[in-house]
Amino acid sequence: MKINPPVVVGFDGSSQSRDAVWWGAHEAALTGAPLLLLTTMFTPTTYGVPIGMPAFYFDEQEAAAKKRLAEATELAKQAIGDSAVEIDVELASDPPIPVLRHISKTARVIVVGSHGHGEYTGGLVGSVSSSLAVHSLCPVAVIRGLAGDGDVATRPVVVGVDGSVHSEPAIATAFEEASIRGVELVAVHAWSDVALDVVFSKFREVDWHARQDTERALLAESLAGYADRYPDVGVNTVVVKDRPGRNLVNHTERAQLVVLGRRGRGGFSGMLLGSTCREVLHDAHCPVLIVNSHR
Repeated sequence: MKINPPVVVGFDGSSQSRDAVWWGAHEAALTGAPLLLLTTMFTPTTYGVPIGMPAFYFDEQEAAAKKRLAEATELAKQAIGDSAVEIDVELASDPPIPVLRHISKTARVIVVGSHGHGEYTGGLVGSVSSSLAVHSLCPVAVIRGLAGDGDVATRPVVVGVDGSVHSEPAIATAFEEASIRGVELVAVHAWSDVALDVVFSKFREVDWHARQDTERALLAESLAGYADRYPDVGVNTVVVKDRPGRNLVNHTERAQLVVLGRRGRGGFSGMLLGSTCREVLHDAHCPVLIVNSHR
């Protein structure tokens, strides 16, 4: 019997996690996957050791958690409308990061808000989302808010391509996401990691036209074969001399989703999350889907 991995949404009641439920419910409806809504109970600790609390404290925590799950379930039902999606809930008593890290072994994708309750991040990603982006065994969708414009569903999916093996699973995932959404895929290859003022002051002798041709060929090679597998997906390729993170963030202003590999060709083995991925996670204007190279 073939197992259908669930879309798992971590929910803590924050506005960002409400957006995560909405996005995750739509993803489940589009893919035919079951939806698992998960929340955790908070247990106070000192240096990792649980603090003894009166029984009524845990009763209150459990009641609050069940209330959150009921809210998340209602949000999911509103999001999917008439779509037939199996919705399950889970209440865990351990902290969210290890719980979600464990469940990533069997999930299709984990969906979380960019930050949750109690996390003032100044617009940056919170502890749960940043940890999962590094350690999850399945793709992680970090929802930075859903634009309210009516044309969101027609916006393209954007994928960052750098020609490394780390971007290959991201490309495959991006084609799949564009296909199920019925939208165009924008494949972006921004190949210069240096600022333009440095380029023109120190490296004028470089044949940038030849380099541009080389980078176009690299992008074409990276995308080879996917047109046959996804004939329904129109592809717009962008090859630009710019810093990858900055250029991809600019593209997210008119995208419904951006898909990235966890590390790029500039990363070394000890770098768990690449610099481009970190920059896009921090500054993107749309949901970010991080795909590791072991997908």
